[in-house]
Amino acid sequence: MNHLTALPIIASYFEDMHLTDLCVVSPDVGRVKVCKKLADMLGADLAIMHKGRPEHNVAEITHVIGEVAGKTCIVADDMIDTAGSIAAGARALMAQGAKGVYVAATHGIFSSPAFERIADAPIIECVVTNTLPVSEEHRNGKLHVLSVAPLFAHAIQNVYDDESVSELFDPEFQ
Repeated sequence: MNHLTALPIIASYFEDMHLTDLCVVSPDVGRVKVCKKLADMLGADLAIMHKGRPEHNVAEITHVIGEVAGKTCIVADDMIDTAGSIAAGARALMAQGAKGVYVAATHGIFSSPAFERIADAPIIECVVTNTLPVSEEHRNGKLHVLSVAPLFAHAIQNVYDDESVSELFDPEFQ
Protein backbone atom coordinates (compact mmCIF):
# COMPACT_ATOMS: atom_id res chain seq x y z
CA MET A 1 0.00 0.00 0.00
CA ASN A 2 1.19 3.50 -0.82
CA HIS A 3 0.23 6.75 0.82
CA LEU A 4 -0.46 10.07 -0.86
CA THR A 5 1.62 12.91 0.54
CA ALA A 6 0.59 16.50 1.16
CA LEU A 7 4.21 17.73 1.04
CA PRO A 8 3.91 19.24 -2.46
CA ILE A 9 0.74 21.12 -1.45
CA ILE A 10 2.41 22.45 1.69
CA ALA A 11 5.62 23.32 -0.16
CA SER A 12 3.70 25.17 -2.85
CA TYR A 13 1.86 27.21 -0.23
CA PHE A 14 5.10 28.35 1.40
CA GLU A 15 6.81 28.94 -1.96
CA ASP A 16 4.00 31.32 -2.91
CA MET A 17 4.69 33.33 0.27
CA HIS A 18 8.23 34.15 -0.94
CA LEU A 19 9.69 33.81 2.56
CA THR A 20 13.45 34.22 2.94
CA ASP A 21 16.06 32.66 5.21
CA LEU A 22 13.99 29.51 5.65
CA CYS A 23 14.70 26.61 7.96
CA VAL A 24 12.42 23.57 8.07
CA VAL A 25 12.37 22.16 11.57
CA SER A 26 11.59 18.56 12.41
CA PRO A 27 9.62 18.36 15.66
CA ASP A 28 11.45 15.14 16.57
CA VAL A 29 13.95 12.67 15.14
CA GLY A 30 11.18 10.47 13.70
CA ARG A 31 10.11 13.17 11.27
CA VAL A 32 13.57 14.12 9.95
CA LYS A 33 13.35 12.27 6.62
CA VAL A 34 10.08 13.96 5.63
CA CYS A 35 11.30 17.37 6.85
CA LYS A 36 14.49 16.95 4.79
CA LYS A 37 12.33 16.40 1.69
CA LEU A 38 10.33 19.55 2.47
CA ALA A 39 13.54 21.51 3.10
CA ASP A 40 14.91 20.36 -0.26
CA MET A 41 11.67 21.35 -2.01
CA LEU A 42 11.89 24.84 -0.46
CA GLY A 43 15.67 25.27 -0.74
CA ALA A 44 15.75 25.65 3.04
CA ASP A 45 18.05 24.63 5.86
CA LEU A 46 17.10 21.82 8.24
CA ALA A 47 17.00 21.74 12.05
CA ILE A 48 15.76 19.14 14.52
CA MET A 49 14.13 19.50 17.91
CA HIS A 50 14.73 17.01 20.67
CA LYS A 51 11.51 16.50 22.57
CA GLY A 52 10.83 14.97 25.94
CA ARG A 53 7.47 14.17 27.51
CA PRO A 54 7.56 14.68 31.27
CA GLU A 55 3.87 13.62 31.40
CA HIS A 56 1.00 12.68 29.07
CA ASN A 57 0.20 15.40 26.48
CA VAL A 58 3.01 17.60 27.80
CA ALA A 59 5.94 18.31 25.49
CA GLU A 60 9.27 19.74 26.51
CA ILE A 61 11.87 20.77 23.94
CA THR A 62 15.27 20.08 25.45
CA HIS A 63 17.52 20.88 22.46
CA VAL A 64 17.39 22.45 19.02
CA ILE A 65 19.94 20.89 16.68
CA GLY A 66 20.86 23.22 13.84
CA GLU A 67 21.08 26.96 13.26
CA VAL A 68 17.75 28.76 13.55
CA ALA A 69 18.89 32.22 14.66
CA GLY A 70 17.69 34.86 12.20
CA LYS A 71 15.71 32.27 10.21
CA THR A 72 12.05 31.93 9.41
CA CYS A 73 11.25 28.46 10.70
CA ILE A 74 8.62 26.03 9.44
CA VAL A 75 7.90 23.24 11.91
CA ALA A 76 6.48 20.39 9.82
CA ASP A 77 4.63 17.48 11.42
CA ASP A 78 2.19 14.80 10.35
CA MET A 79 -0.57 15.86 12.75
CA ILE A 80 -1.49 18.35 15.42
CA ASP A 81 -3.56 16.99 18.29
CA THR A 82 -3.43 19.11 21.45
CA ALA A 83 -0.74 21.41 19.98
CA GLY A 84 1.51 21.00 23.02
CA SER A 85 4.54 19.99 20.95
CA ILE A 86 4.22 22.76 18.39
CA ALA A 87 3.62 25.43 21.04
CA ALA A 88 6.66 24.29 23.02
CA GLY A 89 8.65 24.04 19.79
CA ALA A 90 7.72 27.56 18.69
CA ARG A 91 8.82 28.94 22.07
CA ALA A 92 12.11 27.03 21.90
CA LEU A 93 12.83 28.28 18.38
CA MET A 94 12.11 31.89 19.33
CA ALA A 95 14.37 31.48 22.38
CA GLN A 96 17.11 30.34 19.98
CA GLY A 97 16.72 33.53 17.92
CA ALA A 98 14.33 32.51 15.14
CA LYS A 99 12.78 35.55 13.47
CA GLY A 100 9.42 33.81 13.05
CA VAL A 101 7.73 30.41 13.29
CA TYR A 102 5.17 28.81 11.01
CA VAL A 103 3.70 25.38 11.65
CA ALA A 104 2.50 22.93 9.00
CA ALA A 105 0.82 19.56 9.39
CA THR A 106 -1.11 17.23 7.16
CA HIS A 107 -3.80 16.41 9.72
CA GLY A 108 -5.34 18.92 12.12
CA ILE A 109 -7.00 16.89 14.86
CA PHE A 110 -7.18 19.86 17.25
CA SER A 111 -8.22 18.23 20.52
CA SER A 112 -8.78 20.63 23.39
CA PRO A 113 -6.85 22.85 24.23
CA ALA A 114 -5.18 22.99 20.79
CA PHE A 115 -6.71 26.24 19.53
CA GLU A 116 -5.86 28.05 22.77
CA ARG A 117 -2.27 26.78 22.68
CA ILE A 118 -1.85 27.89 19.08
CA ALA A 119 -3.30 31.31 19.87
CA ASP A 120 -0.98 31.75 22.86
CA ALA A 121 2.18 30.46 21.13
CA PRO A 122 4.59 32.60 19.10
CA ILE A 123 3.31 31.05 15.86
CA ILE A 124 2.70 33.32 12.86
CA GLU A 125 0.46 30.81 11.08
CA CYS A 126 -0.61 27.20 11.48
CA VAL A 127 -1.19 25.49 8.11
CA VAL A 128 -3.06 22.18 7.84
CA THR A 129 -4.86 20.30 5.10
CA ASN A 130 -8.54 19.47 5.03
CA THR A 131 -8.04 15.72 5.52
CA LEU A 132 -10.05 16.31 8.71
CA PRO A 133 -12.78 18.92 8.97
CA VAL A 134 -11.97 22.23 10.64
CA SER A 135 -14.96 24.32 11.65
CA GLU A 136 -15.38 27.75 10.07
CA GLU A 137 -15.16 29.43 13.48
CA HIS A 138 -11.54 28.27 13.78
CA ARG A 139 -10.52 29.18 10.22
CA ASN A 140 -9.36 32.64 11.15
CA GLY A 141 -6.43 34.27 12.82
CA LYS A 142 -3.48 31.92 12.79
CA LEU A 143 -5.14 28.90 11.16
CA HIS A 144 -5.03 28.31 7.39
CA VAL A 145 -6.52 25.21 5.74
CA LEU A 146 -5.26 23.85 2.39
CA SER A 147 -7.34 21.56 0.18
CA VAL A 148 -6.15 18.08 -0.77
CA ALA A 149 -8.87 17.82 -3.43
CA PRO A 150 -6.46 18.43 -6.36
CA LEU A 151 -4.18 15.65 -5.08
CA PHE A 152 -7.06 13.19 -4.75
CA ALA A 153 -8.46 14.20 -8.14
CA HIS A 154 -5.08 13.63 -9.78
CA ALA A 155 -4.75 10.20 -8.17
CA ILE A 156 -8.25 9.17 -9.22
CA GLN A 157 -7.70 10.43 -12.78
CA ASN A 158 -4.40 8.55 -13.07
CA VAL A 159 -6.01 5.31 -11.86
CA TYR A 160 -8.95 5.81 -14.24
CA ASP A 161 -6.59 6.49 -17.16
CA ASP A 162 -4.42 3.49 -16.18
CA GLU A 163 -1.43 5.82 -15.73
CA SER A 164 1.28 5.77 -13.11
CA VAL A 165 0.39 7.13 -9.72
CA SER A 166 3.90 6.78 -8.27
CA GLU A 167 4.51 10.51 -8.81
CA LEU A 168 1.82 11.16 -6.21
CA PHE A 169 3.40 8.96 -3.56
CA ASP A 170 6.78 10.62 -3.36
CA PRO A 171 7.51 14.34 -3.62
CA GLU A 172 10.73 13.54 -5.47
CA PHE A 173 8.56 12.72 -8.49
CA GLN A 174 6.67 16.03 -8.30
